[in-house]
This record gives sequence, C-alpha cells and structure tokens, in this order.
Amino acid sequence: MTTKPSTDLETFPNPAPERDYTIRMTLPEFTCLCPKTGQPDFATLKLEYVPDQRCVELKSLKLYIWAFRDRGAFHEAITNEMLAHLVSVTSPRFMRLTAEFNVRGGVYTTIVAQHQAVGWVPPSEVVLP
Repeated sequence: MTTKPSTDLETFPNPAPERDYTIRMTLPEFTCLCPKTGQPDFATLKLEYVPDQRCVELKSLKLYIWAFRDRGAFHEAITNEMLAHLVSVTSPRFMRLTAEFNVRGGVYTTIVAQHQAVGWVPPSEVVLP
C-alpha cells in the first residue's frame, strides 16, 4: 500500500486571504470504533470554514480521517478533537465540524462543534431579488 493513515495535517497558503469565503467539504466515509463494544461507528463529516492565512490540504485530510478507523472514542470526544486539531493547524476565521453518525441501537447522533476567531464578524447575508 503506498499511502497510510496519518495524524499530520498539511496546509497551504490561502489564495485569497483578503476575502471572506467559505470552504465546504463532505467526508462520507468516516469510521471509528465504539469505545464500549469495539464495534465500528460510521459517520458523514461535514467541514465548513472561512480560512484566514492557511487552508487544509485535501489528501492530508483524507489520511487524517483514516487514522481514526481503529480508535475507540465517543462521538462527542472525537468530533471536538478533530475540530481542535484542524483549528490548530489552519487558524481559521470560522470553522464548523458536523459529524452525523449512522444509527446504532435505534439512535442517530449528530455532533456539531465550532470555532470562531476572536474579533471576527461574519459578513451579513446578501439577499438577491
């Protein structure tokens, strides 16, 4: 196998740091393990962020997500851990990570964690006629 899971997240310079814009990614193949039973948990991750000086590089993000496959963790803990790591390497103006876990025992779980840089105010919404 030429690639392996990695906890290293790479970044690259934001090509338009003078502008607020939103990057949205959907990662439908996230897996980890239930810390109680060891059974696999499956989730769709939705990452949205307004970059400042750095953007996350996609291949490294895929390998990072893969690194959780054999780890046991509660949904709440893993979502907040991922957000904290992403924020630490990109220092975004705003970032939200939504983890929509598939049904387990008749229960769907969605965890939403977000970060907002001190002093950053989102632009007002433009409503077109």
